[in-house]
Amino acid sequence: MEATAGAVTRVAALTLRGFRGYENVRVVLGSGLTVVSGPNGAGKTNLLEAIYFGSTGRSCRTTNEREVVRFGSDAARVVVQVVGEDGPHELSVGFTPGEPKRMRVDGASVERLLDASARPLVSVFLPDRLELIKGPPAVRRAHLDQLVAALWPSRVATRRAYAQTLAQRNALIARIRAGSGSRASLASWNAQLARYGMDLMADRSEAVAVVAGRFQVLAEALGLGADCALTYRPRSRAQQPDELAAELSERSDVDLDRGFTSHGPHRDELALKRADREVRTYGSQGQQRLALLSLLLAERDAVADRRGALPLLLLDDVMSELDHDRRLALVEWLRSGRGQAVITTTDLEHVPGAASPEVTRIAVSDGRVLQEAVAA
Repeated sequence: MEATAGAVTRVAALTLRGFRGYENVRVVLGSGLTVVSGPNGAGKTNLLEAIYFGSTGRSCRTTNEREVVRFGSDAARVVVQVVGEDGPHELSVGFTPGEPKRMRVDGASVERLLDASARPLVSVFLPDRLELIKGPPAVRRAHLDQLVAALWPSRVATRRAYAQTLAQRNALIARIRAGSGSRASLASWNAQLARYGMDLMADRSEAVAVVAGRFQVLAEALGLGADCALTYRPRSRAQQPDELAAELSERSDVDLDRGFTSHGPHRDELALKRADREVRTYGSQGQQRLALLSLLLAERDAVADRRGALPLLLLDDVMSELDHDRRLALVEWLRSGRGQAVITTTDLEHVPGAASPEVTRIAVSDGRVLQEAVAA
């Protein structure tokens, strides 16, 4: 979930030049559900990535952005046309390998699209994102902090202050181990880290409380079960900054032995459970996908209620492991006045109601786009 953006913003169309397998195409999105169909390898996921790239200024699939440049092209460029409450806007991202990205909003250069009030909020489901369920706690902590930022953009400063203070305390530990630092200095860093740490834990706890009920409802609706739960598990039991500072002090010997701060919110966990067992460990691949989807949809609703803007939802290959009833439940949820969503599929029959005049349909094949229907 990407943080920061302005009021309600809808993606109307986008143009891709030299992006992945696309040489030069233009695509129109519907105001509700858009279904992108085509065989495996046709470029469906590339199209979703382009929407994300043009809306956020970065890829949702790779950190090596040279990969987004089409073979044989010198550069990649995505232009996104959006419509906000204040009228139309244009976002553009250009990338030439070896050069800084060129990002513009309505023709004016910007350093970050994430701060642009004209850009849409975006939430994305990719099969690769199962790492959020199956991966280490650090992945879930980072995601939880992104949720906090999406719900309350001003609270980003708390996470940043905690990270900076943690780095300073770790640097002091390294100096003490090297014989050039004073152990007595740890007390002041403990107090400062504890102060930011308590604020960070409070933010995370509040964010999970906002989402947990929605997660349970959606998990049941999508067939994961009625006994699903989302819980925040902080490493510390402290209720006040001085209590957390005391915990840090008690672990000073351990930290000096290991060379880093071993206790605090940077060791927290976000747990997704089904029947009181963690989906990460005991869930099947299909159950893990449903848990991830339920989480992302719950977060999207929570952000919409808080910010008054539904994030654009990008769902890649989400239907492949759902049976008909679950596919129907998902589509009904998406079409019940819940903003824009783009789904990819290898078969239109996997998306119930795809033939409806209210659904925009796009077919892709080998870098070509056929706009089959645009919803009225």
